[in-house]
Amino acid sequence: MNFLFVHQNFPGQYLHIVRSLLADNEVRPGTHQIVFMTEPNQNQIDGVRKVTYAKPPALSPTLAWDTREYETSSRRAQAAYRGALQIKALGFQPDVIIGHHGWGELLNLVDAFPGVPVIGYFEFFYRILGTDVNFDPEFPMDTATFGGVRGKNSTNLLALNLEQYGQTPTKWQHSTYPEWAKKQITIIEEGVDLEICKPDPAARKKTLTVGKLTVTPKQKLITYVARNLEPYRGFHTIMRALPRILRERPDVVVSLVGGDGVSYGVLPRQGGNWRNLLMKEVGDGIDVSRVHFMGKVTYEEHLALLQRSDAHVYLTYPFVASWSLREALACGCVVVGADTPTVTEFVQHEVTGLTTPTLDPSALADSVLRALGDTRLAAKLRVNAREFAEKKLGMPDYINRYRAYIEEVTGKKLLPPGPPPEVKTAKAKAPAKPVPAAKAAKPAAKPPTKTATKPAKSKAPVKTAAKPVKTAKKSAPTKAAKR
Repeated sequence: MNFLFVHQNFPGQYLHIVRSLLADNEVRPGTHQIVFMTEPNQNQIDGVRKVTYAKPPALSPTLAWDTREYETSSRRAQAAYRGALQIKALGFQPDVIIGHHGWGELLNLVDAFPGVPVIGYFEFFYRILGTDVNFDPEFPMDTATFGGVRGKNSTNLLALNLEQYGQTPTKWQHSTYPEWAKKQITIIEEGVDLEICKPDPAARKKTLTVGKLTVTPKQKLITYVARNLEPYRGFHTIMRALPRILRERPDVVVSLVGGDGVSYGVLPRQGGNWRNLLMKEVGDGIDVSRVHFMGKVTYEEHLALLQRSDAHVYLTYPFVASWSLREALACGCVVVGADTPTVTEFVQHEVTGLTTPTLDPSALADSVLRALGDTRLAAKLRVNAREFAEKKLGMPDYINRYRAYIEEVTGKKLLPPGPPPEVKTAKAKAPAKPVPAAKAAKPAAKPPTKTATKPAKSKAPVKTAAKPVKTAKKSAPTKAAKR
């Protein structure tokens, strides 16, 4: 089959399904042709032809707030459409188009490839009440901005208007969509690599050092991971809980992984970042020799911290679940999670973890201290967390579900799935320069390795790598994964 994947940050959440398709080609060379369209980045994968489109220019500050989401998506949709026309001109005809609806790239591809089914990732439907918006009374939203929240659904609604196919990874995310839209969206639970994300019982018997953090076998490690340290992921709650935890447990060391920007929500109105703001509030109770702001760490360091963790705190507004939650369960962490539906779909209180109110520092301190002090309960939760991951989060199960959905949508059979080929990480090589328009090749039967023309009204040409190389080494938290 011919696959066209689309995601503004290649490879996004499609790495594993792409690896599965590449495994088919290992078994039977030429089974699939895979083209991936994206904004420019350094990641590349052997066997995947990467096509880049120009990143849309910044929006005018005078543009109405309510229309900004639609304007950005429209510009990206046009850029992706022009890239698709170039792919088509070089003779590539996909059997299916797979991508993320969040940024608008898929909206016009039905015009470039009429009749080709589209499987779009529907991540979240924004609401004024009942989900993330207005969840935290500490940060009330001005009613004048409500229109902007509804405007964030413009891409969602246009994507649903295509009347194509959709998927989403959790029951909670599916539930956020209107009743009339749910019939277009299939739940395909995402998995993690259980061979990589797994418990390491020996980790607590030796000293672990990551950056400036060192934890010995006699100490307890509390872990927390977010793409950025911000209220959406309960950063303000854990910071306010730490003084009491540190006071009652002198043996505790804390790892706080995440950047100082914002992934969801906004920066503090007072200026600066949330880390500095919370340190001003509770810093007198924080022993900086025991609390480590890790920034962004490598994926290997991220897993080492989870495998050593004595209590992993995962807090969130009612929003999208992070990859780190799945990885923590797979590593057999004692998860102390928010009691929001985002988390309770994964963490059952006193069965696969402990749940606590996202916005209550005292309750969080109680739960963390309980996880650290009750060794029998902790042992049970570790075993149950791993068993849950093996039952619900296995990567082969996820791949099988996704492949079955592709077969259902296209009416074509894939090869029986085999083990994915090993894709080693390395620095990507610079892509080759595009062929000038005057030397463009005639339409070919195979997907392009170079582009034919420059895209209309774009400063940057659509281009592909002349020789696919390796995926760039990822860090945790990564841009593609939701932490």
